Amino acid sequence: MRALPVDCQGLFEERAFVHSGAQGGMVMTLSQAREKLEKYGQEHVLKYYETLSEEEREALLAQIDATDMEILKACGHREELTRRGVITPLSVMQLAEIEENRASFTDTGIEAIREGRVGAVLLAGGMGTRLGSEDPKGMYNVGLTRELYIFECLMNNLMDVVCQAGNYIHLFVMTSDKNHDVTIKFLKEHGFFGYREEYVHFFKQEMSAATDFQGKIYLEERCKMSTSPNGNGGWFVSMKRAGLITFLQQQGIQWLNVFAVDNVLQKIADPCFIGATIQRGCVAGAKVVRKSAPDERVGVICLEDGRPSVVEYYELTDELMNARDENGDPAYYFGLILNYLFSTDELLRISEKNLPLHLVERKIPCLDGEGNPVKPEEPNGFKYENLVLDMIHQMSSCLPFEVVREREFAPIKNMTGIDSVESARKLLQKNGVEL
Repeated sequence: MRALPVDCQGLFEERAFVHSGAQGGMVMTLSQAREKLEKYGQEHVLKYYETLSEEEREALLAQIDATDMEILKACGHREELTRRGVITPLSVMQLAEIEENRASFTDTGIEAIREGRVGAVLLAGGMGTRLGSEDPKGMYNVGLTRELYIFECLMNNLMDVVCQAGNYIHLFVMTSDKNHDVTIKFLKEHGFFGYREEYVHFFKQEMSAATDFQGKIYLEERCKMSTSPNGNGGWFVSMKRAGLITFLQQQGIQWLNVFAVDNVLQKIADPCFIGATIQRGCVAGAKVVRKSAPDERVGVICLEDGRPSVVEYYELTDELMNARDENGDPAYYFGLILNYLFSTDELLRISEKNLPLHLVERKIPCLDGEGNPVKPEEPNGFKYENLVLDMIHQMSSCLPFEVVREREFAPIKNMTGIDSVESARKLLQKNGVEL
């Protein structure tokens, strides 16, 4: 555990989400389940019902009751889901301007943290499958001569701010059905890597049904439909359904810094970033880095029909990649690193509105026609997701805030090559982290 300084010692659419369980503890009847399934053309879900145990039947009926099947209609109009508005550049607060105002921005951010107005949200629902691990991604060990877990790197980064501000920050950790219990167990066993346990709160990401390309729900087991997390844009609605909004309001938390689990160098609840967003009168902020190449696989910040938005790398046309702003610089050359700051009031406002739905082709483990488990080698269907980029587009304003790539962007998505364990280790060492 790190020694603290003296002043630290005491410290989409709403229907696009799926409820985590039947309401009020009541499981729907078989006839009610049949009626719901028939409405959406999903009668096959009960194919093995008669062969199930009583416990399995109850579990399947509860899942049918909890599952929002309105989203499945999206299969019939996929083209409409991908329509974009008019894309134009959005000015970025670049490093020179940040340095000129760093002291003032930092003071404003520190004040907000000390007053308890800032919280942090860690998106940690994923597994380390692409890293050759069956554990949650945050449990991956990036150390060479010692153990150094991804979760540990993030907690260390957060502790830097705690020590700077002299005040702990409430951290909300979003897990998933697949990794909830093991994540909590791991962090408890490691003493939250020195972070005070009472400031760490867990909630599960909502799940949505996974289907074939015609919109038919796959069965993962004879008593269970295939599901997947509802996308990184589902975090706030998941918090809301977990009952955490009342806690935010009671604590006076006005800002939430949302970040992904796989970037081991990122600054969390960065006072300078928070202060700049507050001083500029924006309701959201997004950390960005200069792209390593025009075609780098990162989304870029922009305006869409005059509102803040994001263009994903696969949507970038040659025209956009080669576009120039009024200064002659590349117009879309700042990539997002999935580190955002949101006003909680704005989040509550947009949570009552519709977020676009994204159908993403994925390899979905399922049962074949004879009830045998299949692990596909190619995409075999859709997962239904909401994305953070759509939350940005719902905001009335957003400050793109440039950070130094080598100091704050070391994502771990692969074992080797670009954005890998290999590249992240080099960047950690470059920043003085002992491996």
